Amino acid sequence: MSTGFDREADDFARGARAVVVYPDIGGSSRDSEARLEETAGLAAAIGIEVHERVSFRLRQPKPGTLIGSGQVDALAETVRDQELQLAVFDAALTPVQQRNLETALGCKVIDRTGLILEIFGERARTAEGRLQVELAHLDYQAGRLVRSWTHLERQRGGFGFLGGPGETQIEADRRLIRDRMARLRRELDQVSRTRTLQRDRRQRAPWPVIALVGYTNAGKSTLFNRLTGADVMAENLLFATLDPTLRQISLPGIDKAILSDTVGFVSELPTQLVAAFKATLEEVTSADLLIHVRDIAHPDSEAQRADVEKVLGEIGVAETTPRFEAWNKIDMIGEDRRAELLEIAASRDDVVALSAWTGEGVDGLVEKVAARLTQGHRRYTIALDPADGAGAAWLHQHGEVCDHWLEEGRSVYDVRMAPRDHERFESRDG
Repeated sequence: MSTGFDREADDFARGARAVVVYPDIGGSSRDSEARLEETAGLAAAIGIEVHERVSFRLRQPKPGTLIGSGQVDALAETVRDQELQLAVFDAALTPVQQRNLETALGCKVIDRTGLILEIFGERARTAEGRLQVELAHLDYQAGRLVRSWTHLERQRGGFGFLGGPGETQIEADRRLIRDRMARLRRELDQVSRTRTLQRDRRQRAPWPVIALVGYTNAGKSTLFNRLTGADVMAENLLFATLDPTLRQISLPGIDKAILSDTVGFVSELPTQLVAAFKATLEEVTSADLLIHVRDIAHPDSEAQRADVEKVLGEIGVAETTPRFEAWNKIDMIGEDRRAELLEIAASRDDVVALSAWTGEGVDGLVEKVAARLTQGHRRYTIALDPADGAGAAWLHQHGEVCDHWLEEGRSVYDVRMAPRDHERFESRDG
């Protein structure tokens, strides 16, 4: 089943003239302008044309429409005057609120969760990603049967979030949704088992796994490409990366490590997506080290950091998992602030200031990551027969050869390696 829009809905979404609405209920650590900017960016990610941005301060959410009646009237006037076709609410709307707002405004209405699900539905490329997005969408829509679900009965594209036929056969639709969700969960369980087997093989190898995590559009994929020489999609676009990507890299003292690029997090990430993407995010929970990539030039960088840490906790990442913060995009800030950040980063063992785009500071990150992963390594003096090429290759592959010389007809190596690798070598050598 396709995870994009059907043709009718896709045409509507890509040409839609929209207003972005932020109901400011209070208690948020973010500035209302920053929230509107982010939501407008999310909308632009699927081709919606944002023509107006509106922020409403709420003393108390209204059960029927979330915002007050006067605010609804003002918004309806904006929709009519500018001939807008879509209202995107940066909030979670109940099915009743969504339906009432559509009636009052005379246009389509989607909330933050629906918008993010649409983006994920359009961007997922792998079979696993499509399964996860579809499961999340069905879970979200299960209580919102305001569209026909006939697309579940035939292989035509689209979730129909922003368009589609009218309400029909609700009971049959509910059964179809339940059955489809059960099948998707079985398929995703198989994906999870396959990933577990792959991880077990890597752990037996044993190759350390490094996971890049961070807020969406923080620059994870750009850094991933810089470190691996890959060409993963990296654009100035929210949720440019959805499907996990693994590449092998070499680090000082470590012949082989696995680097994982993951989906970007976002504030108020829909719970349906956290649950559905659990199989993918297991790469993060089992990582030996996390690199938290932060857009240090963003005005809400601290709030984004808190959001990422919250999601990491929700998916079960242990607080004891070693991690670095990569303060990315230092090439995009003023000289005074840049100098201040560089000084702070230099004073901390767990922070590196860098620009994944220009490459500045990336070598420093590599050195710190290698040093952290090789903590506890010791130096050993190992003598081999000069003809033992396999043994010499093993030492180069699993350790850092600091020196090498000939002594009394033997090849002697001064090697830094983990004690467990030394034990493996001794066992190999008999």
